[in-house]
Amino acid sequence: MSTSVEKRKQMSTLQREIFKIKPVAIGCGLLALASAGFAQQAPATPNTLDTVTVTGIRRGIEAAISVKKNSDSIVEAISAEDIGKLPDNSIAEAISRLPGLSAQRSAGRASVISVRGLSPDFATTLLNGRELVSTGDNRSVEFDQYPSELLAGVVVYKTPNAAMVGQGLSGTIDMQTVRPLNFGKSVVALNGRISQNSLGSAADSSDRGNRLSASYIDQFANRTVGLAIGYAHQETPVQENQTGTYEPFFANPSDGGQRPGVAKGAYMTDGVKALRRTGSTKRDGLMATLEWKPSADFSSTVDMFTSRATQEDTANQFESHLYYNGDYPCQPACNWTSSTVNATNTVVGGVVTNVYPLVRGQYNKREDKINALGWNNAFKLGGASMVADLGYSKAKREELYLENNTQLVPSKQLDVLTVAFPNDGFMTMNPARDYSDPSKLYLRNSIYGSGYGRTPSVEDELKSFKLAGKIPAPESLSSYFADFDIGFNYADRSKKKRQPEGNINLGAQGETTISSELQYAPVDLSFAGSNLGKIPAWNVPGSVAKYMSFNPVEDKDYLIAKAWNVYEKTTTAYAMANIDSNLGGVTLRGNVGVQVQNVDQSSSANYWDGTAPAGQQVKPFSDGKKFTDVLPQLNLVFGLGNDHTVRFGAAQQTARPRVDQLRAALDFNVDKATGKPSANGGNPQLDPWKANAFDLSYEKYFATKAYVAVAAYHKDLKTYIYEDSREVDFSPFVAGYVPPPGSPPAQKVGQFRSAYNGKGGKLQGLELSASLPFNLLTPMLSGFGLTASTSITNSDIKIKPDPGSVSAVGEANITLPGLSKNVSSLTFYYENSGFEARISQRRRSDFIGEIGNFNGNRTVRYVVGENITDAQIGYSFNQGSLKGLGLLLQVNNLADAAFQTYAGTKDRPLEYIKWGRTVLLGASYKF
Repeated sequence: MSTSVEKRKQMSTLQREIFKIKPVAIGCGLLALASAGFAQQAPATPNTLDTVTVTGIRRGIEAAISVKKNSDSIVEAISAEDIGKLPDNSIAEAISRLPGLSAQRSAGRASVISVRGLSPDFATTLLNGRELVSTGDNRSVEFDQYPSELLAGVVVYKTPNAAMVGQGLSGTIDMQTVRPLNFGKSVVALNGRISQNSLGSAADSSDRGNRLSASYIDQFANRTVGLAIGYAHQETPVQENQTGTYEPFFANPSDGGQRPGVAKGAYMTDGVKALRRTGSTKRDGLMATLEWKPSADFSSTVDMFTSRATQEDTANQFESHLYYNGDYPCQPACNWTSSTVNATNTVVGGVVTNVYPLVRGQYNKREDKINALGWNNAFKLGGASMVADLGYSKAKREELYLENNTQLVPSKQLDVLTVAFPNDGFMTMNPARDYSDPSKLYLRNSIYGSGYGRTPSVEDELKSFKLAGKIPAPESLSSYFADFDIGFNYADRSKKKRQPEGNINLGAQGETTISSELQYAPVDLSFAGSNLGKIPAWNVPGSVAKYMSFNPVEDKDYLIAKAWNVYEKTTTAYAMANIDSNLGGVTLRGNVGVQVQNVDQSSSANYWDGTAPAGQQVKPFSDGKKFTDVLPQLNLVFGLGNDHTVRFGAAQQTARPRVDQLRAALDFNVDKATGKPSANGGNPQLDPWKANAFDLSYEKYFATKAYVAVAAYHKDLKTYIYEDSREVDFSPFVAGYVPPPGSPPAQKVGQFRSAYNGKGGKLQGLELSASLPFNLLTPMLSGFGLTASTSITNSDIKIKPDPGSVSAVGEANITLPGLSKNVSSLTFYYENSGFEARISQRRRSDFIGEIGNFNGNRTVRYVVGENITDAQIGYSFNQGSLKGLGLLLQVNNLADAAFQTYAGTKDRPLEYIKWGRTVLLGASYKF
């Protein structure tokens, strides 16, 4: 049988498909699809085969369709329209348009990806088939660190196969770079873009940015050696307007702590803020691939990727507590007048007297470094083949967070604040006093101290070795199987985090204004109130160095659990049979196999022993476990003729726990009154998430021109990881405990709050997708087309929020983080004679997002669903003296969509953020 063999050959030449679409024969015609409204067309005879040259938008679309069609798994794909030209501004934005995928924005950019309603922790990301490290605290990759200009395409595997190492539970995202020997000649491609943000310049930061990239691909030594080198540079302005409230929204107490002037039981907040964030992100990426193929039986490929990114920004912020003005509760009292309560018993506005606002500067600098190196060697030995692969990647993040606080003096300069909390828009906070004069604002020990700082760092390192073989099926089995895959992979990963913190204290000079040489242009906060207007902006690191002292430490009781080392050694073995058969008139291809994972996980850290004498409370602790998972997996592809395809997948899947949940660090103490021990921290004994997954898909293709697809999936999660408090045996911790005089001896059993494996649940969804050039409907619409998808996801899984998130989402169980019930995308395009235009929209319904809080910890919040629209037009010169030149005008976030979070109901807003729209003007040249 040759069906699956040919399909796999086509999949193995993905890079060739991306940049050199083979002539498409329109010989059989297009059959009617009633649901899509296609008109029936008569099949062409063999002697009318046409040769079509595909360029631009259609090149990328048809290459992606080819990948999807020829895969043995259920996949989605994006492919570059040309060298260094993926269809979107970033990897995350591009793949978030695929069916069942959605993005969460950070600093205005799509950063992390959810696959099929599960948070980014459930997916894994590969680069050229090798698992990647991350600069974050956990495993999920921040895609904006990978320049889209250096990638040839991305394949998202929704169903795994047994030979896929590093597979995720929700999906596996494989980013792929070019292979130079797939090109017929040398190519040089240059790209440049300038950008401008609609919010404008502010403080010391420009609203303009740029992107530059260059790629070189060539072949040498009679096409036995290939080289590809690519470089990409990006500078992006950070511009943000934000208003926010304090967590939690709470019912005004009826006695003891009642906020005067507000109806008893009315839901309200105790604080408001407005800020303008300014800064920039700079990123440089370098990719290189060297191929050597001296014969058809041997090839050796070395690929390298490195990225350096720096984000530096300052939030200049007006903020006021509404129940604390240096005294708690306020003295004199912070009285509400004219308070307005809506139909859900929520305070939506009013006037608050006797508040003592602050003007704050919050500075953050983050530096990320990623290095990845791989060496792949492929051999053919008779009818068999073998692959030996070495991989190494390392990521490092260093961060500096500084804040300082100013107030009007002498204390207390009390104010009257008029506030309003709309459902959809910036909150307003109009003060009676003027906060625009830097000579009247003093660095001082305010109601929040004089300042605070953190210096977190993360280091993630992964080494891997893979040995795999492919053996042809014996003649006796050749009617059923094409060949067999067997393989072994060993991965050694370590991740380390440190987070020293500390107060930023005033120096010997005491309270002081900030000198003029450290002042920037003031920022305008009038979006949060016409009376608020402009506030000062200043150099926060400079003011800390000149007027303050900062000595971060990590040995305090509340900091011990933030430093940890986690180690994982994973041995994977697999065996897989590749199916190639016929069932009557139906072709059958696919695979069936089993993957065995043996994991040795451990963690070392310190813990805080509150029972020990002063100076001896910090003690070492390590823990871990070993386990083995056996994962059977099946993929079947039924070819029904006329390009109708039905796919079925079944698999047992796992996803490793979050890395920070595996930490050994904890905070331990014994209640001196009862002798009962307690602790909170990580759990190195965690088992992975596990699920039984079933997928069914129907796809109709029109060669590689168009397709429509309907896919359904069901995941039965057998276990889920929750944060909870359970009874555990603390015998090793209390063995040397000596109770203080008059206190009882320590008990052995107590409560430990940590991450635990618990009951799972079910997740199911339906995905509809289509790609259609309109010339298949009528020649009058030649050049027009669309790609569209919509997904509906439901789950009965409810999880208990962690303590750090209760203030935002409440104590009741919540839905899965990352799950939007409805996700859709739509792109209309036109392409003709070098002219290109497209408008794209992606939508997602409300979801629970994962967001870093002030303390640098991950919390969850309700996020309002988003509707993001992008548009672009371009022209490519395909002949004459300007041949190879392309021009582009692009607008991202066309409608300036806001990012909004809320506490339970939308009339209780937590954050309302706008990052502006970005206009890009660019040119490219290829020769």
